Amino acid sequence: MPAARIGVIGGSGLYQIDGMTDAQEIDIETPFGKPSDSIMVGTLEGQRIAFLPRHGKGHRISPSELPVKANIFALKTLGVEHLISISAVGSLREDIKPLDLVVPDQLIDRTRGRPSTFFGNGIAVHVGMADPFCPVLSGLLAKTAKGAGATVHEGGTYVVMEGPQFSTRAESNLYRSWGASVIGMTALPEAKLAREAEICYSILACSTDYDCWHESHESVTVEMVIRNLLQNVSTAKSILKNLLPRIPAVRTCLCASALQNAIITSPERIPAKTKTQLEPLLGKYLK
Repeated sequence: MPAARIGVIGGSGLYQIDGMTDAQEIDIETPFGKPSDSIMVGTLEGQRIAFLPRHGKGHRISPSELPVKANIFALKTLGVEHLISISAVGSLREDIKPLDLVVPDQLIDRTRGRPSTFFGNGIAVHVGMADPFCPVLSGLLAKTAKGAGATVHEGGTYVVMEGPQFSTRAESNLYRSWGASVIGMTALPEAKLAREAEICYSILACSTDYDCWHESHESVTVEMVIRNLLQNVSTAKSILKNLLPRIPAVRTCLCASALQNAIITSPERIPAKTKTQLEPLLGKYLK
C-alpha cells in the first residue's frame, strides 16, 4: 500500500488538491468501517501526501455522521505522521474577521455522543490532551500562512459544537464570554483520535462569518459560509504547498509518543482480538 508521511483533511469547499503527481486513489477498509471517501495518495512539492475530503466528494456527510475513527485509522495505516486539517469556522472575536485564518492552540468540546476513542473492549488508555494541537506543526503552519500574505491569528480557542444547526444567539454569546475565538463542528473527535494514533495534528481554520453574535453583521448562512470559504481555498492550497517541504523528517514533539505512558491495562490482560485490531496503534508497545 502506498505510504504517505503527511496527511491533509479537506473541509467544506476543499475536495481535492491540485498538482499532485503519481496520484492514486486508495480505498481502505478499517476495523471501524470505511473512511469518508477514497484517499488520494501522491507527491506534492517532493513530499508524499494523503488527501481525504472530510465530508466526502460532493459534501455528502454531516458533521455528526463523520466516520472519524475510520478516517484517522486509515491515515495511520498509510504511515501518516503529520496531519493538517482545513476547516471552516465562525468568528467569536471582533478582530477575527471573515476571510482571516486562525491556527488555534486550544479546544472546548461541546459535541454530544461522538465516538472519541479507539480504545475500550478490554483496554484502557488515557492520553494527555492539555495541548490538543502539535505545537511544532502549528508553529510551522502559522509561519507559512503569514508568509503567504494571509491575515493569520496564531493561537486561540476553537469551540466544537455538535451541529448540524448553527448556534443560537445565546450560545454564541456564552462562548464569547468564555474567551473562545472561533466555532466549528469538526475539530473533535479528530484531535483526540489523532493524539491516540500518535499523529501530529494542526488546524488551519478559515473564518467565514461572525456566527450570530455580531449585531452589525448578518447572521450566518450556508451561502455566506461557502462564498467566503471558496475565497480562502486557493490561499489554503498555496499555504499547504509551501508548508510541506518545511515539515521535519524527524519528530521531536510529544505527539510521537503519546501512548508510551498512557496504556493502563496490563499487556497480558488485553484481549487478543483487540491487540490484532489495534496493531497499527499499539504494536510497538506490545511486542
